[in-house]
Amino acid sequence: MIGIIDYGLGNISAFGNIYKRSNIQYRVIKNVEDFEGVTKFILPGVGAFDYAMRLLNNSGLRDELESQVLTEKKPVLGVCVGMQIMGDFSDEGESRGLGWIPGRVKLFDKETIKRKPKIPHMGWNQVNPLKDQSIFSGVDYEVGFYFLHSYYFEPENEEEILATSDYGNQFACALHRDNIYAFQFHPEKSLENGTRLLRNFASV
Repeated sequence: MIGIIDYGLGNISAFGNIYKRSNIQYRVIKNVEDFEGVTKFILPGVGAFDYAMRLLNNSGLRDELESQVLTEKKPVLGVCVGMQIMGDFSDEGESRGLGWIPGRVKLFDKETIKRKPKIPHMGWNQVNPLKDQSIFSGVDYEVGFYFLHSYYFEPENEEEILATSDYGNQFACALHRDNIYAFQFHPEKSLENGTRLLRNFASV
């Protein structure tokens, strides 16, 4: 069963609707009791880094989520700001992140971006896979995914980058570390590609 972490950020219903249409069991996790029987997690997010960390820390869910992910090694998928807070720090704020994937979140350099508006990076963009991963099975890389962000995650270990995208320069748009997956784009807004990726995650 997929558990969608509801700590006050992210389009929870969009993820749920995709799994409902795919006949895949899911549960929205709002309380510690909701973790019972869940085997994989989605950590969504939109907005600012510090705000996301404050909401997660105040939700009462962080300790149990970390136990399930870091101790029990259950798969987790972070999306957008849900990806960014998996890092150590962000140029966007002062809060400390979860530290699940060592790295820092950085602001795009406007000087390298030709298209306007320069920030945020918004709309569809192609992704460039660096590794053969089952979570991307059946995905059309030319079509790509939907992005909406001004900051990007730069991991300490480049071996943890699954895919990159180009916005002024190449940046990591997908990461993988042990049982932890992280995606800067929004699969829940990426039509067939996003549905395929979320289905694949249910099978990892």
